[in-house]
Amino acid sequence: MPEARYINPRTGATWPRALPLWRAPDDSGPVELSTGKGLSPAEIDGCEGSLWRYAAALRTRKRISLGEGWTPLVSGTWQGMPVLFKCEHLQPSGSYKDRGISLLVNALIEAGLTEILEDSSGNAGASMATYCKAAGIDCAIYVPATAPAGKLMQMQAFGATVHRVPGARQDTTDAALAAASTRFYASHAWQPFFVEGTKTLAFELWEQMGFSLPDHIVMPAGQGGNVLGLAIGFAELVAAGQIARPPKLHAVQAEGCSPLVALFEGRAPPPLNPTIADGIATPQPVRADMVLEAVRGSGGQLLSVSEDDIRAALRELLAAGWYVEPTTAAAAAGLSRLQADGRISANETAVLILTGHGLKAGQAIAAALS
Repeated sequence: MPEARYINPRTGATWPRALPLWRAPDDSGPVELSTGKGLSPAEIDGCEGSLWRYAAALRTRKRISLGEGWTPLVSGTWQGMPVLFKCEHLQPSGSYKDRGISLLVNALIEAGLTEILEDSSGNAGASMATYCKAAGIDCAIYVPATAPAGKLMQMQAFGATVHRVPGARQDTTDAALAAASTRFYASHAWQPFFVEGTKTLAFELWEQMGFSLPDHIVMPAGQGGNVLGLAIGFAELVAAGQIARPPKLHAVQAEGCSPLVALFEGRAPPPLNPTIADGIATPQPVRADMVLEAVRGSGGQLLSVSEDDIRAALRELLAAGWYVEPTTAAAAAGLSRLQADGRISANETAVLILTGHGLKAGQAIAAALS
């Protein structure tokens, strides 16, 4: 297993990774993991049918696994152009969050933690409840009072203690932070082991495409976990001499909650409004600066789409046989915009990340179709 330390990128201070941390002791900001080494094709365990096939590049050992990762990459079309659909909605708990949560929970086991708390708009909490149950870790999840019933049911089915918090999404985070003095805050937004897991998406796309890369990757973004994971994974492959440069990373937000887009465009964020893309309704992303750097560094775009655009894209996805939640449809609407604007052309390869399953969001889908 490669060596790693926690590092504060703002001060340069470091701490042993065996020490359970969710923020830097010196300035209370987020911590990262020291730079990983990447990997070569020869280091991939081809007998392992999960993201643990990339164990040579991961900084925690596999103690539990539910078969996360190694999701299908399916050829199709979107708006008449060829597109590859990356089926992250087929992860064990039904969302891409399983990549990050699986690594995070294995790191929690290694650190000897037996009880944790997390806050989530839904998918991360469902994933955390799933993996904590498998690991025997007591789990408390703080969620908005408006969290989708299907995601709440998942958390409760796996024995998590669910705290429903009235008010805005940030109120849920604030309630979790207030409780963080009582048990370890294993936040997917703060913990760098979450991004250690999502970086495997970069390795996986590289391998599934015959150790080559697409020109573009389009995904929804709230905290930006996929954006950061992809940027880090591709950076490791560049450093290992396996690729020359990353693909363009395009991140899509809903107009009603688009703080990253506002920062990208150098303007004040618009007033918050409800969105059916609840999985990306994140008003204060923890690593906003890093997300912007990742998108800009790849030559990609941050863009927002309207509720009408999201509903139209959802109907189009359903018509093509993709039963995904509205958050994924936001990314599809962004892909339509990028194609229409000529930023993605028919002779380029684009990947659309299908981040969450529609079975989690039946009510929202029904409302969108009514």
